[in-house]
Amino acid sequence: MNFPITPAAGVTSAMLLGIALLTLTLAVLCIWFAWSAAHLSVSIRSNTLQLHLPMYGRSIPISHLDLPNARIADIDSASSNRPTLRTNGIGLPGFGVGWFKLANGDKSLAALTSRQRVLYVPTTEGYSLLLSVTAPEQLLAQLRAPHGV
Repeated sequence: MNFPITPAAGVTSAMLLGIALLTLTLAVLCIWFAWSAAHLSVSIRSNTLQLHLPMYGRSIPISHLDLPNARIADIDSASSNRPTLRTNGIGLPGFGVGWFKLANGDKSLAALTSRQRVLYVPTTEGYSLLLSVTAPEQLLAQLRAPHGV
């Protein structure tokens, strides 16, 4: 003889559905972050530096960049411009995007995939940029060119 268990309340099914939707949402978010991490870029358009970063992308007028103090640097353990604390962002080994506090106490918006030959650009907005671009000299030259090319 078989004795069935009394069916669970309707709230149980709703909770399981909610957990499934949350899991699916997190999976899609992780896939989007993985894709975005492989497609970071920086461009110059209409006198504006455009950062194409997941969640931290923005357009910064070139006039807000302190270009005379911009430089290409290695941000090793002795550098005052090395990130020491991630205050809001994504940090994985070999990948950091978001807001960081630097060793010198300054705030920085960073897109780092390497710590060698990083473009450091202070802004007039109270923060700096740290960018691991493939051709930092060319980007800096275009930023310094009249009208940002």
